[in-house]
Amino acid sequence: MSHSLVFRIATTLSLALLCVALAGCGSMYQPNQQGAVALTPQQQQTLAMQTQQYQQRAAQLDRDNQELESLLAQSRQHSQLLDDQVRATQAQLRDTTDRIASLQRDNNQLRSSTTALAASVQTRSQAEIRANNTLVRNLTVSNLPGVQVRQDGDVIRIELPSDQLFNTGTAQFKYGGDAVLRAVAADVTQNYPQQLIGIEGHTGGGPISTPQYPTDQHLSVAQAMAVYDVMVRSGGMPPKQLFVVGHGANHPIVSNATDAGRSRNRRVEVVIYPETTSR
Repeated sequence: MSHSLVFRIATTLSLALLCVALAGCGSMYQPNQQGAVALTPQQQQTLAMQTQQYQQRAAQLDRDNQELESLLAQSRQHSQLLDDQVRATQAQLRDTTDRIASLQRDNNQLRSSTTALAASVQTRSQAEIRANNTLVRNLTVSNLPGVQVRQDGDVIRIELPSDQLFNTGTAQFKYGGDAVLRAVAADVTQNYPQQLIGIEGHTGGGPISTPQYPTDQHLSVAQAMAVYDVMVRSGGMPPKQLFVVGHGANHPIVSNATDAGRSRNRRVEVVIYPETTSR
């Protein structure tokens, strides 16, 4: 209701009450010779007081109306703010749910890897390869640029630089990265067709915080799984011969204090164990 409308209503009400008063007190108001109502000074004073009271009430109604309109605007603004907060909370909840699901998948993969390693420890007594054997046979992958092969106790480690395989900070292969893995799979299959093979992901300890890879652990697992997929699908290696581990930045080869050191530590290692698996 607008201010002018409230004032017009109050004025109309005043005039109506005045007419009622005049009609009900006909004996008090006598028309003059021209037909107009003549008011005594006392009546004029009473009428003026009543008119002033009605105007004051109209002004008060106008102020009340303004206050109510202000409160309504504040209420609408507060309601909009609450709606925005609810939408933001819902978005955060969806993001948290997705991250929990991703962590659960990673946990299942790590649990499978742990089970395979436990089985490996239990069958050490049946190993055909010993620490004093010459494990590094004629592996042709040692001639590939950037690839290093070394004996580590009773296992062989084929070290593949992540910077050579993947786009920075992702598990997406660079052009030609999968070709290197196919060559590794062919070489390992030829020389160690029945050995247990571990695929271990390592990062360089740099800052990692993305929705897809929130930690070093997530990235190392994702890169190891990407290598696993290529060696199984394109390299033809049996899935039961392989297992996957993501170490994050927990096992550096050199110090991470320099860029060169972090680059060296970013790697995926194909580890050949002395234990065998049946085809």
